[in-house]
Amino acid sequence: MTQNSRDPQLKERWDRLVVRLTEKFSDAESIDVEGILYLIGLQEYGKPHERFKKEDNVNLIHIGICVVLEPYGYYRFDQYDEQGWPHFELVEALPHLKSGEQSILIKSAIVDYFLKQGVIS
Repeated sequence: MTQNSRDPQLKERWDRLVVRLTEKFSDAESIDVEGILYLIGLQEYGKPHERFKKEDNVNLIHIGICVVLEPYGYYRFDQYDEQGWPHFELVEALPHLKSGEQSILIKSAIVDYFLKQGVIS
């Protein structure tokens, strides 16, 4: 995890990722962290053309959070339910972080996810 909020490599990768995802998935506004987590959840759920209810959208964001934080040891994949939704178990409680530190953790985890996916380098 990147501890320094002034990490130029993280900032540069994050900015490139946001531009790339915004160009691909957003008509106007720059895509935010929640939107990126939603896209990750959608990708991991594997049914991108399905229509979702509001509750499902929240679940997709939760899946995104679990997926990106899994390599950090906070979550572990448990199972798919009968509808195909992935479920995760909490392995280690998230540390108490200040808002800026939370932002760095999640952005680092998202960048790592997209690096592993080959979307950015």
